[in-house]
Amino acid sequence: MAHITTDTAQAARILKWGGLVGIPTETVYGLAANGLNAEAVVKIFEAKERPMFDPLILHFAHRAAALELVKDVPEMALRLMDAFWPGPLTLVLPKAERVPDVVTSGLDTVGVRVPAHPLTHQLLAMLPFPLAAPSANPFGYVSPTTAQHVNEQLGNRIDIILDGGPTSVGLESTIVGFEHGKPVVYRLGGLSIEELETVTGPLQVQLNMSSDPKAPGMLKSHYAPRKPLYFGNPGIIVPELEGHRIGFLGLMTRMEFLPPTNQLLLSPKGDLEEAAINLFAYLRKFEQMPVDVIMAEQLPEIGLGRAINDRLSRASVNS
Repeated sequence: MAHITTDTAQAARILKWGGLVGIPTETVYGLAANGLNAEAVVKIFEAKERPMFDPLILHFAHRAAALELVKDVPEMALRLMDAFWPGPLTLVLPKAERVPDVVTSGLDTVGVRVPAHPLTHQLLAMLPFPLAAPSANPFGYVSPTTAQHVNEQLGNRIDIILDGGPTSVGLESTIVGFEHGKPVVYRLGGLSIEELETVTGPLQVQLNMSSDPKAPGMLKSHYAPRKPLYFGNPGIIVPELEGHRIGFLGLMTRMEFLPPTNQLLLSPKGDLEEAAINLFAYLRKFEQMPVDVIMAEQLPEIGLGRAINDRLSRASVNS
């Protein structure tokens, strides 16, 4: 298993040598390597068993550093940076020549963001390069929200893990690209559409679930727990699961006909931000519970509810 520490100096040395480090962000934990070192980046794909056609996000200490590795930046992108960086927003922009093709999976654009976590910000400030850092989990599996989650999944494949405590958002970053100069949401995430639209006005949402993603984390099958997950209306789906031990994942109301010990509520008070924080951790909890399948109800399609529903849909076997 990997060594868990808060020593950013040690993490910086390993990254400069071309190694892999688990890092905390406000969204989920990332698996980081030198984003300008193609050989180091390849190690990310190998450790995660991630398809090479699924691009990565580059993480920076500040906006100025990000602007050095992109070009032709629309005015709206700058306004979004001002409003939401540091924070759970990734912008897809034309890449500079220095960005290795392995980071972008051959695309001429790259996802960039400035994370809002003090430990990782301290680490990034010590480095002369950005960090390529997808979520620190085996490809397609539930994203990690604690250092221990990373160790359980990838501890034998990486050098060290920086422990920044539980993540404060719990969902991956929202991804926004630009088509003909206009912003387009490619991935729902920890920054809600409503928040974005305070800057952009009405937004187009274009969620690509194909094997040819325009941006990171856009493949259809993703975020899945080790037990089959069914997503949607419990009244329709539960009868189909007769004979199975069902675990229920709901927002604030339990299912009367299921054992309370087999149910987890994301937020008993109906707080969608709290639900987002708990989502991935609760999917992991079901793996230790005496259930065969997981039934997840659809949450309200407002705020972070949209992103939670997106993750559950991608993780489900009935989508």
